[in-house]
Amino acid sequence: MSSHAPPGWTDTVGGRSSLSQKSTVPQVPVPQVPVPNFPQSAAPRVLSNERRACLSGALFALALFAIFALASPAAAAGTVGEQRPNLVLIIADDMNWNDCGAYGHPAIRTPHIDKLASEGLLFHHAYLTTNSCSPSRASIITGKYPHNTGAEQLHWPIPAGTETFVGKLKASGYYTAAAGKWHMGDAIRGQFDRIYEASTAGFVLPSGEQGEPVEMIAAQPSGCEDWELALQQRDQSKPFFMWLASLDPHREYHDGALDPPHSHADVIVPEHLPDTPDVREDLRLYYDEIGRLDGYVGKVMSELESQGIANNTLVLFISDNGRPFPRDKTTLYDGGIRTPWIVRWPAKVAAGKTTDAVVSSVDIASTLMELAGLRTAARSTEGKSFAAVLADPTVSARRYAFAEDHWHDYEDHARCVVGERFKLIRNDYVDLPATPSADAGRGLSWQSMLKLQAAGQLTPAQQACFRTPRARWELYDLVRDPGEQNNVIGDPAYAAIQSRLRSAMDTWTTQTGDYLPSKRTPDEFDRVTGEPDNTVRRRPRPSKKEMFGTNGKY
Repeated sequence: MSSHAPPGWTDTVGGRSSLSQKSTVPQVPVPQVPVPNFPQSAAPRVLSNERRACLSGALFALALFAIFALASPAAAAGTVGEQRPNLVLIIADDMNWNDCGAYGHPAIRTPHIDKLASEGLLFHHAYLTTNSCSPSRASIITGKYPHNTGAEQLHWPIPAGTETFVGKLKASGYYTAAAGKWHMGDAIRGQFDRIYEASTAGFVLPSGEQGEPVEMIAAQPSGCEDWELALQQRDQSKPFFMWLASLDPHREYHDGALDPPHSHADVIVPEHLPDTPDVREDLRLYYDEIGRLDGYVGKVMSELESQGIANNTLVLFISDNGRPFPRDKTTLYDGGIRTPWIVRWPAKVAAGKTTDAVVSSVDIASTLMELAGLRTAARSTEGKSFAAVLADPTVSARRYAFAEDHWHDYEDHARCVVGERFKLIRNDYVDLPATPSADAGRGLSWQSMLKLQAAGQLTPAQQACFRTPRARWELYDLVRDPGEQNNVIGDPAYAAIQSRLRSAMDTWTTQTGDYLPSKRTPDEFDRVTGEPDNTVRRRPRPSKKEMFGTNGKY
């Protein structure tokens, strides 16, 4: 890179500076000085030598100022003369898209998330690129689809040498910090100025002797305890980006997360779960963790207000995947990949609006970099910016979102494409049941379902996680069938829609280089009990490169 490039400045093309390698000085445009507006009837006066010298000196000073200004990180970002927004990304852990008041739940107490929506823009059709914790985060931070991150399976770390939008923000002059759940490996830690990491015990089952009961219990159970501190200790001379990731409402669940707690009467049991006392208790405890998370969202907003920076701070609230219950998390149904998506930015985004624009979590990187003023070449990702939607909620950001299903405790592989109304799912391993994640498998709901299944008392809607073989293709009309129970793949009335969605999936597969793995990954837990198989399971989990010798196609 040229020695004249701004400190820390890099481009995304081969890791080289875009400044000419032959240049010895920065190449900057000549400042455009406004031409004096003489009245047409008046002749321009002849300047004296003294005045001409003064004007020449002024022009030289202006040009010199432009050179130094354009060489600064802000200029590299294309934001000279503009106040760059602060950026806050809040990521819930395993929260369903509609499990808050803002999305219509009548009983879960989320006053701060609801206020965020009333003061910002709420998205009705927001989707994640995958249904699993760490792969979702890897996709968000890299702006790539999971199969291109080298970290598409649970607990696989992001590979060394990976570019992220956070690193690019930092290089352009942003202060960057992360607080709470990390779950991305060690390679990208240097792209944050500071990390306040929550205990991994909140989402990684500890290793134990065979048969020894173990639980995921973090010392800081919410994972949000350092969010305010991160804001208070930031470098106040710079615009900032905050990656605030909770552990709520990830399992394990225990009483005491919320005071007063929710009650069984508050619980709305979805049709794919049986309505039993154990299921209601499981959901009640889940509700309480959402309520606890909501309190920390309120603290973040209060801190932004107290610092006097809320007006020019964009806050985006999402979840990393859906509800940690059977037929939700680790599936490609809406309970696995649809996410709450709320943007508050008083300086630019009108309050109390909603949008039907389809957005994907792969779009977050390109959008935040655009809003931060990074030049187009530096914003290269596999996503599409939704910045235009923030200005006008009636416009579209993309026609379809795409999502992936990979190994998460158990082997699986599937893809889906979804628009405003229809969703098409392709199951690649039809011989495997849609077993819920191991933490859900040890929970009250799954254990209740196992007993009912043995007694023949589950409805067809509740048997989805037991069914084999699965359908190769599933097509759902999300307006007529929001619970995704009626697979219309063979219905002639939907033939044209099926064809259109399959074509979209084929195009996406080609454009992104998607592939079916050449080998399967062993399960690490028992598919019935959820207990660990210590003959297979290792912690920390080996990386993709260590397991398959590549970070790409295998």
